[in-house]
Amino acid sequence: MKLTSFSDYTLRVLMYLAVNTDRLATIQGIATSYGISESHLTKVVHHLAKTGVVESIRGKGGGIRLALQADQIRLGRIVRESEGGSPIVECFAADNQCRISASCKLAGILKQSFDGFFQSLDQYTLADLIESPRAVNDLMRLVAIAPET
Repeated sequence: MKLTSFSDYTLRVLMYLAVNTDRLATIQGIATSYGISESHLTKVVHHLAKTGVVESIRGKGGGIRLALQADQIRLGRIVRESEGGSPIVECFAADNQCRISASCKLAGILKQSFDGFFQSLDQYTLADLIESPRAVNDLMRLVAIAPET
């Protein structure tokens, strides 16, 4: 399975915010740190705010921050929500038109696999991604986080 860029960027935004809890972050600052389009990140941040994971403060001096503690943000939830509800194969869709669905075993196998994938992600939180001080320092160097003004 390959995650969408949207999910990838969603996880990156959350990691950035989790290691920068002492100040508000900006989309521009995150985009610069990761070398990602501000336009893409605007959609990601809007989605995260809509789902209640990120808080957006408007106006001069505004920005974004986590709305929940990092240990309350389950990775399974984040990936489920960012990947959306679209079916991975036609036979999972309500308007399934596949002619072999009645006798095909693929749907059951795929469902079991994806359920296992998400159950595994559900065991981890955002805090697990940043729990090691060394890992946090490495992460900050990796994305060249500079203080935002």
